[in-house]
Amino acid sequence: MSDETGTDKRNLSQTDEDALALHEAYPAGKIALLPTKPMATQRDLALAYSPGVAAPVRAIAEDPDAVYDYTSKGNMVAVVSNGTAILGLGNLGPAASKPVMEGKAVLFKRFADIDSFDVEVTYTDVDRFVDCVAGFGDTFGGINLEDIKSPECFEIEERLRDALDIPVFHDDQHGTAIIAAAGLINALHLTNRKFEDIRVTLIGAGAAGLSVLELIKSLGVQHENVTIVDHKGVVHSGRDDLHERVRRHARETKLRTLEEAMVDADVMLGLAAGGIVSQKMVKSMARDPIIFAMANPIPEIMPDKVREVRSDAIIATGRSDFPNQVNNVLGFPYIFRGALDVRAKEINEAMKLAAARALADLARQDVPDEVATARKSGQLRFGRDYIIPSPFDPRLISFVPPYVAKAAEESGMARKPIPDMATYRRELARRLDPTAALQQRVTAAIQADKKRIVFAEGEEPSVIRAAYAFQQQQLGEAILVAREDVARANMRELGLPEDELEIWNARLSDRNPEYVDFLYQRMQRSGYLRRDVQRLVNNDRNVFSACMLRFGDADGMVTGVTRHFMNTLADVRTVLDEAPGARLMGLSIAVARGRTLVIADTNVTEFPDAPALADIAQGAAKAARKLGLTPRVAFTSYSTFGNPPGVRTENVKAAVRLLDARAVDFEYEGEMAVDIALDPDHHETYPFSRLSDAANVLVMPAVHSASIATRLLKAAGGATVIEGLLVGLERSVQIARLGANVSDLVNLAGMASFDLTHRE
Repeated sequence: MSDETGTDKRNLSQTDEDALALHEAYPAGKIALLPTKPMATQRDLALAYSPGVAAPVRAIAEDPDAVYDYTSKGNMVAVVSNGTAILGLGNLGPAASKPVMEGKAVLFKRFADIDSFDVEVTYTDVDRFVDCVAGFGDTFGGINLEDIKSPECFEIEERLRDALDIPVFHDDQHGTAIIAAAGLINALHLTNRKFEDIRVTLIGAGAAGLSVLELIKSLGVQHENVTIVDHKGVVHSGRDDLHERVRRHARETKLRTLEEAMVDADVMLGLAAGGIVSQKMVKSMARDPIIFAMANPIPEIMPDKVREVRSDAIIATGRSDFPNQVNNVLGFPYIFRGALDVRAKEINEAMKLAAARALADLARQDVPDEVATARKSGQLRFGRDYIIPSPFDPRLISFVPPYVAKAAEESGMARKPIPDMATYRRELARRLDPTAALQQRVTAAIQADKKRIVFAEGEEPSVIRAAYAFQQQQLGEAILVAREDVARANMRELGLPEDELEIWNARLSDRNPEYVDFLYQRMQRSGYLRRDVQRLVNNDRNVFSACMLRFGDADGMVTGVTRHFMNTLADVRTVLDEAPGARLMGLSIAVARGRTLVIADTNVTEFPDAPALADIAQGAAKAARKLGLTPRVAFTSYSTFGNPPGVRTENVKAAVRLLDARAVDFEYEGEMAVDIALDPDHHETYPFSRLSDAANVLVMPAVHSASIATRLLKAAGGATVIEGLLVGLERSVQIARLGANVSDLVNLAGMASFDLTHRE
């Protein structure tokens, strides 16, 4: 069975199918071009193209370096491959490499706000490949080489570095080397050893392995203290089958096997194949062994196997489900960011070492709460299980590039030095779109918590798929409220395993009598007979699911796919009250052009009075803080500080006075027109404003304006919007929009697990 593209779907996992669906959804792929200047009027077009474009053309002709001032070159990287070594899949050709290269481009944008385009080159011959890339290379500010097989990749990089006057960087080599070196710096610090004294066994003599070795030699590791092992055994000076790059590191030794090479080694660097290192080998290593088993997806030896025989080991892998992940995304975005910002001629050894030292230094800093939530055990601290920063540490963008930029300046690579590093750090911190970071922080937190989330509409195919995806992604445990026969039939239809999701039948549950007793006690003086309550519990899945939360049989709830929001909320409120001291409200989170906005109240209170507006402001600020933002609240209005005057603004003014009396711990201001509130320079006109920067929490005067603003941002403003998060109930419930898709439901299930109301 194949689809119209010829892809055989019979043996695909659900993850594979979801990945294919993501990539083929309109528009296909993962990257697109967006103009950075307005193109709305005839004058805009005249300036951007003809005749206005002639001016920058002449300026660049007179001064070639002006290309950085008048074009996007200074923030653009080409990701180039010929597809000869795609991930772990081998030589599948340039077209097959395109999804990976587009993904790399996305990572450049996501982590360092660098625009990037993938270029797939058909040539496998080194000369033709180099000539091709050299021919277009100067179009870009840098070249990232990717998935090119060894040993050709060494020559290609070296020749392109000579041919081009921009950074050329083969991430498969240097990315792993930089992150591993950072981890090794800290591991040696913890075990009180020096690079000059350690004995290293390197398993794997490919591009990454040799680059790691060369970088740590730059840090002081001695040639005579390194033993390399490849698939034929120990690399020694007597072998005649070594290519030139390996031969440089061969030494005279009597060692011939991996087992012999591991004896008394201080450090094992694995960049080879899974499962090739035994516990016996680990036991033979020196005290406090440092074991970087970086083969993916199966390390050379699993961490738990190491722990069984060496409690003193420091362990790193390439996997995200173990401590100390050697992840290239910690390196290449920030290295290029620093290199581009000083218009570097190349990325040299000094810049790579600077990046490694920056990462090592960052791991020793106090870890922010949003990173620490990845560990349920509490605050992350520098130590044996934390020698490498988390890829989602928000400080990376402002911490690593300055190290790289400074090294470029000191080593003579910078065309445009940074005049003020403190200002540069602040500018870097504002570059990133924080939505992805926010989502990753939520994911890390809930993966640690493993909460039980009930999907109330458990017979709906989209809900079943979402519950399965939620559980497969290890975000928590999913429970379907459904009739078993219907749910399982739909699972079969969807091709999902029938026995991996827990199912609760409301009518048949042994918890039913207790739920009925509780609900009858709650509703008997509101005109409900016991048989009315029994029907509710039996037939209304929202009521039953809310009872599950009330009795602790689940931790959170997702619903809303089949009913309108207010009807669904009424069902839930039959069982659940507001949390003590909280106000029930809806929040939407909108992100556009790197700015995150929390908007309230978008769902619940139609026309809030002054006390309600003050409560909404406090609740929204509290939620924003839990999402990692420093709240700056603006009470929005059509009026700004009394001009023009109006009856509706009186509520807002009164709300501000109430907050004055409450002495809250966040910035707030109002009444303000929304464009004024979002202008970071509004102090120039209103120097008395209490906001230190642009507002990031907008309290709307009515639910209508909140809903309109949120949807307008999404539809016309290109914002990414997480709509209608429910905050303030005594248990965590999220209500989806009618007909929500699988991704929406998975995200809402994550937010139900995160629980903005009760999370500390």
